[in-house]
Amino acid sequence: MQEIATDKTTLCPSARPEWQDSIVFAVIGGTVAEPRVAYLNQSQPVTDELIAKANPVTPTEIFRTAAPCAAMACQHFDGKDCRLAMRIVEKLPAVVEELPPCSIRRDCRWWQQEGKAACMRCPQVITDNYNASEIMRNVATATTA
Repeated sequence: MQEIATDKTTLCPSARPEWQDSIVFAVIGGTVAEPRVAYLNQSQPVTDELIAKANPVTPTEIFRTAAPCAAMACQHFDGKDCRLAMRIVEKLPAVVEELPPCSIRRDCRWWQQEGKAACMRCPQVITDNYNASEIMRNVATATTA
């Protein structure tokens, strides 16, 4: 697992599975054109066995993982806020009408920062989306503050 300085009380819902203390909180479903997250009732720790189940694709093609927020070690963090969460809320449409059930919401950086607006867009966010639309690529691209 990759060692990074983290904020132990706040989770990044777009973390890499190799980050320390990563958990799986959702699986990817939907279609190639419109992937959607299905939330687990209970988060599961990322283990070598779980990662192996993703084979032959990458774990981030089928799992959404969260890990302690890397804060200043993250390209999306500006010292106060997650700019990725900001761009998601500003540029992506809501894809659900009600808050989805989410096991990490209480500790989620996006929820803490952007509230319900982030949660209404979260189900369309895929960490490794090889068929991402132009708007999704723009949202995912880190920008300087």
